[in-house]
Amino acid sequence: MRTAKKSTLTFVLLLGMPVGLLLAQQATFTSASLTPDAALKAARAALETCRKNGHQAAVSVNDRAGNALVMLRDRFAGPHTVDTAINKAYTAVTFKLDTTSFTRSTQGGEPASGVRHLPRIVAIGGGIPIESAGSIVGAIGVSGAPGGDADDVCAKAGIAAIRVSICRIAVRWE
Repeated sequence: MRTAKKSTLTFVLLLGMPVGLLLAQQATFTSASLTPDAALKAARAALETCRKNGHQAAVSVNDRAGNALVMLRDRFAGPHTVDTAINKAYTAVTFKLDTTSFTRSTQGGEPASGVRHLPRIVAIGGGIPIESAGSIVGAIGVSGAPGGDADDVCAKAGIAAIRVSICRIAVRWE
């Protein structure tokens, strides 16, 4: 009898083992992230576009968690542009929305207007999420051009520079 119980227990444990492994696999996931090299390429292209357009700017490319991977600042860009660029990219990746659209959807009187008061949120154009294969892998933020529209032009140029290298990229902007 004792041997039968021991055998049954061993069989149940062995039977349950693959199920446990299967559950462990379902409890994790894999996600794509922007590489520092791709981030640097995007930041350089954005900064070069700003320069060609006559603007001194700062550019930040952040990872999918909102952390800055690369930050470049032209020598005459204002000191505030560094934090603003980082936080535009942070806002874009956090809300999964370009900051120009975010600005419109969070104006005073809109239901989401209160989120503008959260730390690090910047409601000015120039921040755009970067997508690859349907997933957000990061965001780019530009600050220093005269207005969010001009910052957007530079940010879009940065994303265009890495479009091929991050396969099937889709950028959210209107």
